[in-house]
Amino acid sequence: MKYHRAIWQSICYIAQINNTTCSGLAKMCDLDATIFNPSKRQTSYGQPRWISTATLAKVLHKTNTTPIQFAEIMQMFLDQE
Repeated sequence: MKYHRAIWQSICYIAQINNTTCSGLAKMCDLDATIFNPSKRQTSYGQPRWISTATLAKVLHKTNTTPIQFAEIMQMFLDQE
């Protein structure tokens, strides 16, 4: 699931460029600090857990990232595959 991986890598990258961790990014967005933990990116059955559009919208809003910029970041990770 290359898109699933690219989305989560992009979230981590956004946290990094905002000088915080994934937990810090979650807190910045008024979310549970563990929401972006790697252990929560899959269900207990090994199925990918996708970020909700509402959560993604909070991340983009709080970090002043446009959807186009997010797509460009995602593309950067997709090109690495």
